[in-house]
Amino acid sequence: MNILIINHYAGSPKHGMEYRHYYLAREWVRLGHKVSIAAASYSHLRSVGPKMTGNTTEEKIDGIRYLWLRTPRYRGNGIGRVMNMSAFGLMLVMLKAKIAGLGKPDLVIASSPHPFIIYGARKIARAAKAKLMFEVRDLWPLTLTELGGMSPRHPFISAMQWMENYAYDVSDKVISLLPKADGYMISHGMAPNNFVCVPNGIEAAEWGPDKSPLPQQHDSVLGTLKNEGRFIVGYAGAHGISNSLDILMAAAALLQSHAVTFVLVGQGPEKKTLQDRARAMGLNNVEFLPPVTKAAVPKLLSEMDTLFIGWKKQPLYRFGISPNKLMDYMMAS
Repeated sequence: MNILIINHYAGSPKHGMEYRHYYLAREWVRLGHKVSIAAASYSHLRSVGPKMTGNTTEEKIDGIRYLWLRTPRYRGNGIGRVMNMSAFGLMLVMLKAKIAGLGKPDLVIASSPHPFIIYGARKIARAAKAKLMFEVRDLWPLTLTELGGMSPRHPFISAMQWMENYAYDVSDKVISLLPKADGYMISHGMAPNNFVCVPNGIEAAEWGPDKSPLPQQHDSVLGTLKNEGRFIVGYAGAHGISNSLDILMAAAALLQSHAVTFVLVGQGPEKKTLQDRARAMGLNNVEFLPPVTKAAVPKLLSEMDTLFIGWKKQPLYRFGISPNKLMDYMMAS
């Protein structure tokens, strides 16, 4: 089977987060399928961006064909990110014939968070006479209204809601990481028998005894803390509103007189805000470090004494959760 995955934020071991579709694609390739991934050239989640030579660039990674579509860079969650999302959706429509010819897919998987990809994904699927699946990793725009506080009547939210409803209506199947999301999706137009839950998983082989070494900066910081007898509270992952890292800052303030240091590894739209907050609070027991490669995550987590995962107390999570870092933390024991 020829499979095309459309994921704005798709990453790889070479580029950094996010990894779900890299792992799925790699396993499908091992089973004899041909897999292509179409992704935006810029994502705030990646550590390394692809080298673009035009509006599109192809790259082969572990048997997976990546097609990078040029999109503008952005910072934070403002208009720049909206333009980036819109550009990716527009590129899918403009290049539908080229993308449909990329391996002539039998199956097109369009993955959220934002639903603006669905219009182009459907055109690509129809051009290739392929089945269309819509994968929901985050419920947008519901996340933006319930968690981000945006008004449901905001034009951007209204447009996103229309596209989400359209996605549920035109897709042959709807996949979600959230086990309890089917009721919500049915209320927005999904056929009741079209729902399939496929949560995140783990690649156990990566957690063997031979761990990849840490970058020098991380190794130096963690080594110094251990030599000083500090108890290390670690966090590894995206620095976003939903990760509740403000709670971690508050905890650090309460523990300044104790031998406890909080080490936050990663990047995201809230990182600078958190760094500014730590400085304003005079926190001398918080360290911010850049992200590490996926291969170095097992070694990184093994250096911590305890690991933090946080959630906002929001009704949004009534549909369920499936965070990668929870799996990683459990593998790290």
